[in-house]
Amino acid sequence: MKIAYKLIAIASLLGMNSLAIADNVMEAVADLQHGWAKAYYQVPDKQKEAVFKDLVAKAHQVSAANPGRVEPMVWEAIILSSSAKYAGSLTALSQVKAARDLLISAEKIQPDALEGSIYTSLGSLYYKVPGWPIGFGDKKKAREYLTKAVKTNPDGIDGNYFLGDFLLEQGEVAKAREYLEKALNAPPRPGREDADQGRRAEIQQDLDKAKQRS
Repeated sequence: MKIAYKLIAIASLLGMNSLAIADNVMEAVADLQHGWAKAYYQVPDKQKEAVFKDLVAKAHQVSAANPGRVEPMVWEAIILSSSAKYAGSLTALSQVKAARDLLISAEKIQPDALEGSIYTSLGSLYYKVPGWPIGFGDKKKAREYLTKAVKTNPDGIDGNYFLGDFLLEQGEVAKAREYLEKALNAPPRPGREDADQGRRAEIQQDLDKAKQRS
């Protein structure tokens, strides 16, 4: 009986340790999310390159410390792809390739993680990155991934925004407005208020463009 109690106690302790590790990982991911929102939406453009450089290093540390965990991989990829927007051309290309590779690796482990963020991020990369021979951009893949993102999380703000933004870019204005309006009315994400505020401003800008093109 004593042995059985000891085994139960050890199992309980291991379970608690696993939960503690999971909580620590998600706390680190939340910190990256807030760092990204601040860098992307609040920091002046002339300071973004330096701020994102530090954030990229921080994100990589979190991923390296938690091998096999999808959430840090996804957020390292998101930060890399955002950093590329403000980096020099050679650095930008290497960053978007690294972001794509991280996302593809994450997709193999848990494709629907973070409510479709892998699909959303891959889709946005494939339509924003130039195509061959400069980059790997692919409008067909972009549409496929963004459609998957919305199917995975039908009411999510990011998936609907990026699909709407993509469709607007393709000249499909009526469809774009549907997704953009859905994104604008998406339920708030607890703990992501800073990101939601910035994203809604982007959505409104796209809706204004769509209205002008109607």
